[in-house]
Amino acid sequence: MRLSRQLLWTTSAATLLSLTAACGDDPSEPTCGEPLYGGDATDEAWRALVDAEARATPNADVARLTTPESGASYDASAAPPRWAWSSTLASASPSPAPSSAFDTARSMLARVGEWILPTAHAHLPPFTGDIYWVRVSIPGRTCPVEMLTSNLDWQLDAATWDTLKASAGQELSVQVISAYLLQNRITEGPYRLPQPVTVRVQKGTP
Repeated sequence: MRLSRQLLWTTSAATLLSLTAACGDDPSEPTCGEPLYGGDATDEAWRALVDAEARATPNADVARLTTPESGASYDASAAPPRWAWSSTLASASPSPAPSSAFDTARSMLARVGEWILPTAHAHLPPFTGDIYWVRVSIPGRTCPVEMLTSNLDWQLDAATWDTLKASAGQELSVQVISAYLLQNRITEGPYRLPQPVTVRVQKGTP
């Protein structure tokens, strides 16, 4: 009995360490870090989009920006704007897929990890639904400003607005990558705007 318990502990600890390593430093991790999150979006949903980004298909109908329009200009002295889009993905509702043997095993391993070290288990439930990755590219800035959200809008926060205002007078590029996920797996998409929307922030009159 003592040997069996020791074996169980060793196996469980090794499993937990491998899971922790998988969630830790990753050489394939994007250099710019994670985006802002809105709605029910999660980091695992974001990673699914990162992995599939190269396959994104240009599509002008799936997700369309209603505001801003291309060529829009904002006064730097104005309040942070709200951007919005329409999407056909919002009406997609595929039937839930049955749990696979892999999902069941992964859940069991997660429970073992939680039993050994409760604080090490911090993953959110798998995401299902339409998701939107909005990226604002700024001239001279290596990393874009990004938002991942399940909502159909983005009310820019003060910090993001300050970042955009710091590039007043320059042309900013807004791209939207969209997809439908079923338990963190892409079942439709990803899609992207055929052409990014360009906007400018103009310095206010002194």
